[in-house]
Amino acid sequence: MVVIRLKRGGSRKRPFYFIVAMDKRSRRDGGHLEVLGFYNPTPAGSQQKIEIKNADAIKNWLKNGAEVSETVARLLKEAKFAA
Repeated sequence: MVVIRLKRGGSRKRPFYFIVAMDKRSRRDGGHLEVLGFYNPTPAGSQQKIEIKNADAIKNWLKNGAEVSETVARLLKEAKFAA
């Protein structure tokens, strides 16, 4: 089962999350299948908070039965992503 969820990056006390498609059994920071975008909870200056890099890939994963985590669903709604 494939899940679209967050994968943590960044340094200590400066989190940065990638929106990725990965196997449901993988650990949070384990291997991913595809990077779909990013989420920066603490943007500085003119940095973006949420960016969807590959909207077509997200639609394709959803069409093929991928689940979306609650947090990513909220972020996609905030980014005005229409599936």
